Amino acid sequence: MNKVPQTLKGFRDFLPDVMVIRNYVKNILVEVFENFGFEPLETPTLEYSSTLMGKYGEEADKLVYSFTDNGGRQIGLRYDLTVPTAKVLAIYNQQIPLPFKRYQIQPVWRADNTQKGRYREVIQCDIDTFGSSSPITDAEIIAVIDSVLQKLNFQKFSIRINSRSVLYQILDSAGITDNQKSVLQTLDKYSKVGQGGVTKELKEKGLSAPTIITLLDCIRKAQPDSYLSQVFDLIKGFGVSESSFIFDPTIFRGLDYYTGPIFETYVEKPKIGSITGGGRYDNLISLLGGPNIPAVGTTIGLDRIVDCIMELNLLPNLPKTKTKVLVANFGPDTLDESIRLVSFLRNKSIPSSIYPDAEKLGKQFKYASDKDIPFVAVIGPDEVEKNLVTLKNMSTGDQKTISQKDLLVQLV
Repeated sequence: MNKVPQTLKGFRDFLPDVMVIRNYVKNILVEVFENFGFEPLETPTLEYSSTLMGKYGEEADKLVYSFTDNGGRQIGLRYDLTVPTAKVLAIYNQQIPLPFKRYQIQPVWRADNTQKGRYREVIQCDIDTFGSSSPITDAEIIAVIDSVLQKLNFQKFSIRINSRSVLYQILDSAGITDNQKSVLQTLDKYSKVGQGGVTKELKEKGLSAPTIITLLDCIRKAQPDSYLSQVFDLIKGFGVSESSFIFDPTIFRGLDYYTGPIFETYVEKPKIGSITGGGRYDNLISLLGGPNIPAVGTTIGLDRIVDCIMELNLLPNLPKTKTKVLVANFGPDTLDESIRLVSFLRNKSIPSSIYPDAEKLGKQFKYASDKDIPFVAVIGPDEVEKNLVTLKNMSTGDQKTISQKDLLVQLV
């Protein structure tokens, strides 16, 4: 007996009912991205390991799927979309007018521990603006996040904003000069473990009690720097409600390439972690061998957003299928007419399908009902003789025999 196949841990199969939701979210994302002037881009699944490694930080580098291919090359699956896009700017900067606003929706892979909302293959939905150091570009990214979540019917979310420069000012004020990144990684857990948890971990890392007290006091007193203050003013200018975003001096974001403002978005429920995350990274393209091109952007996590939508029941009334008509198969005597009918409907841009086998009509009707196909069109010998079509409305059960012209009127 053959063993039943399994899906790899951290990877998922998406059946049509879930794909309807995922495509709904993707379509809204693309609509908003393009409304804000962002252009589409795609990059390869595989990159040279030298492109990927050393850009994210020691811990994140461990999560890159890397291996030697059959040609002896060291390669890896992309860990995010930011580094591959920075590579594009490093290579094609002479062909891309700046500023360049791009969006990208593609899968990424991470050899991570799986848990709720954390998978090994996810779809990232990125927007970035390259070639400008203006705070307008940072604020516009926040405006896109807000617009996307509003259109997806999220009611309670918080875009938490900080800056790397603010964080390092806090450390300097607290007199912390050694192991700064390690301290900030602990500070980044503040929203999860609270002041007590942060204090405990900092003590374990060797900080003295007076230093920790000073650090926490500096955090409470922290204010946005001049650049971040401009960003906040511009965010409001873009029409984003002040209830949607907040200054949070504990946000760190662990990736090494960030240089300025950083931001994450959280929902109150479910407790699923951040659903967006990004910031300014002005040195990454030059690090990859390209010119010094400033950049800012964010990732919007499709998988976590879909999980939230399903748990919070935020969906509109989406049909299971876009197919509007199932053309029944009455048998070989009328098959040619049925095929002509389905082709006619498709040419009129009415999504249609033909049942492939000459089963009993009851079974074909049940199939249409199970698939939420709203109409079934039947051409039997009587219909062929009179050049008519019988159309059944699956929601009401009503059916009428009409001409193809009247059929179009019913379906359009």
